[in-house]
Amino acid sequence: MQITINSGDSFYSGHGGCLTRLMLLSIAVMVGAWLLPGVTVGSFWAVLLTAIVISLLDNLVRPILIVITLPVTVLTLGLFLFVINAIIILMASSIVNGFEVSGLGSALLFSLILTAVNYLLELPNRYLMRKELKQRRQETGDDTDDEGFTPYEEIKD
Repeated sequence: MQITINSGDSFYSGHGGCLTRLMLLSIAVMVGAWLLPGVTVGSFWAVLLTAIVISLLDNLVRPILIVITLPVTVLTLGLFLFVINAIIILMASSIVNGFEVSGLGSALLFSLILTAVNYLLELPNRYLMRKELKQRRQETGDDTDDEGFTPYEEIKD
């Protein structure tokens, strides 16, 4: 998902895309710490470092945990992924000084809040991306009708 600006770069994949994602995650960490009594963040730098560590753990450790726990994840119909998210939060808590999570329950709730806040913060981006895609289809003539057929397809009985 990306927001396109006039120069052709996008909001998330342009020069500042990584920083934008980190700032959104930092905001989500602050909101989660504000809402949950079991999560505390000491300072702004702890929030920023927590966002960086969670991002790194999500990209490096989470795929390994998913592969290792695949049978359990399949048996629980994917609900075990919430536990994996909580483990990532607990790992970040043990790495970052100034970021404390009281237990697995708080980590589960914190990961749900992070997901919800990130989703809400990315809504404008999704809207603009959908609007841009629709505009691009209209300009190039790639627009299809409601049934998904192009104007050149015929239905034969």
